[in-house]
Amino acid sequence: MATIQVRIDDSIKMAADSLFTGLGLDTSTAVRMFISASLENDGLPFEVRKRKTVPVFGSGKGKMWIAEDFDAPLEELKEYME
Repeated sequence: MATIQVRIDDSIKMAADSLFTGLGLDTSTAVRMFISASLENDGLPFEVRKRKTVPVFGSGKGKMWIAEDFDAPLEELKEYME
């Protein structure tokens, strides 16, 4: 029987162990199931897409500005709402 070694972040490993334990599995069994499903599907057993980047709080600092007349269209709209 072959051995596969994978390096993974400690927090991800702990979260995966917890998830798989809740499913009645250990991580080794879950990995074997993933590999078996990949072979059965002749590819990954799920869709793979590019991940959209999630903005990080404060990442736009200094990159955005609001025009001085930003509220002008709202002022014009108020005339029609009265």
